Amino acid sequence: MDKKLAWLWLADAVGSACQYARELLALWPDPEQFWLALQEDPARMPAFVSKHAAARLESATPYDFEERMDHCLLTGVEALTPDDPDYPARLREIPDLPLVLYVTGDKTCLNGHRYAAMVGTRRPSAYGRQAAYELSLGAAKAGVVIVSGLADGLDSEGHRAAVEAGMPTIAFLGTAIDVTFPSSNTTLRQRIEALDGAVCSEYPPHYRGKTTGTFLARNRLIAAQAQVVCVAEARLRSGTLNTVHHAEDYGRPVLAVPGSIYSAMSQGTNELLRTHRAEVLCRAQDILERLGAEAQPAAAELPAFSPASVSADARAVYEKLGPTPQGIDALCAATGLPANRVLAACTELELFGGAQAQPGRRYIAL
Repeated sequence: MDKKLAWLWLADAVGSACQYARELLALWPDPEQFWLALQEDPARMPAFVSKHAAARLESATPYDFEERMDHCLLTGVEALTPDDPDYPARLREIPDLPLVLYVTGDKTCLNGHRYAAMVGTRRPSAYGRQAAYELSLGAAKAGVVIVSGLADGLDSEGHRAAVEAGMPTIAFLGTAIDVTFPSSNTTLRQRIEALDGAVCSEYPPHYRGKTTGTFLARNRLIAAQAQVVCVAEARLRSGTLNTVHHAEDYGRPVLAVPGSIYSAMSQGTNELLRTHRAEVLCRAQDILERLGAEAQPAAAELPAFSPASVSADARAVYEKLGPTPQGIDALCAATGLPANRVLAACTELELFGGAQAQPGRRYIAL
């Protein structure tokens, strides 16, 4: 028998995020031997195994999973188990470790690197998006592997930054390994896999089991794989804070980006800082210092922006800019200038380091 079939049998029976997974492996490190023992004497079932799992273990056999294994082989899905040398070593440390981890992309990035999770709200502000992207980009350029969940919002920003840096990144899914959610991230997933990154899930191809709680369950894997968990922006009640709870349970340090006291999007991160559950994250170097990594050589500093160095129109626009992105129409109304002159002024400010363009042709002051 291929021992991997026994692992599939065991994982399928106990389900994801099994609280007694490590305890079970301490008794039966070889699932094939466990199956053979149960065939000889069903009374050897450990008492802590749930009734549902015990029933599955008794009614199914490892050979029932041959079709799944064949499908994985044909579609390029790796099924990693705790006795596989490529299985993520950091996941072996947790009590509810995955008994099977399905992987697409390059499994070699799962070990031997420095890892930082970048997480946050799925409905971020422009500030949150910029922070997640730029902090992840700086860390990735220094060789850090960004870990996240391929969700909408700040998860995606972390992965995109790593891809932009040409570095591998790891995404943990709350869906079957052959499902990308949201589907709009299909292209991003393909780029992750093409750049030697990995997409991982506890749920096999064509998974039809329970879906309640699967995204919360995957949060523990993000926290476990990371050496430091970074929160760019989060509400007071959010799945992001669930990841923080896991990080605290596993002894992973947490960093949080401070935000406006008037922004609901930053209430969660500000509360983490206020209660000292997180340290301040303002620059990629903060991540690197926590990882003990060396930063890339800093670029030569540009001279500080001076309004005196730009035209009168640019000065007028600069006076109306702040940290909140403003569109051309709003700047026209604020300055009394026509659109063509406001556009020219914004371009001038960008060139001289006084403003930065945001998505949707909006601008903030630097």
